[in-house]
Amino acid sequence: MLVTLDTNILYQALMSTSGASYFILQQVRRRRIRIALSVPVFYEYQDVLTRETSLKDFQLSLQDIEKFLRFIAYIGKPFEIYFLFRPNLQDEKDNKIVELAVTSQSDFLITSNIRDFQQAELKFEQLHIMTPSAFVKIWRAHYA
Repeated sequence: MLVTLDTNILYQALMSTSGASYFILQQVRRRRIRIALSVPVFYEYQDVLTRETSLKDFQLSLQDIEKFLRFIAYIGKPFEIYFLFRPNLQDEKDNKIVELAVTSQSDFLITSNIRDFQQAELKFEQLHIMTPSAFVKIWRAHYA
């Protein structure tokens, strides 16, 4: 199964060792779930996760986060974005997430901000956007 993760999923997983986002990250670590990755999305992950405020929230060092990002770069399935599928979301960074999900043909785009993604001008019927908890319910029903 291939998924695209919004940055907030990684953020939540690093904040707490319980909850759906952490569960998803553990399944990625165990290679039960693959994550799609593009250079722009990786840079988004890097930008958000290495902020001073993020490091304080995680109670982790910059070296810890850099190690985590190397793991994400290693385990992620890389995709190059040749065409821009601009759904014209309010947050430009969300456009990059949708572009990756569409290009990679991810089974799911997982985000805690569903509302942000539902307000797109350009809709992709095959794109299944869901919260981490909804994804975990589906995953457990089919794979656990």
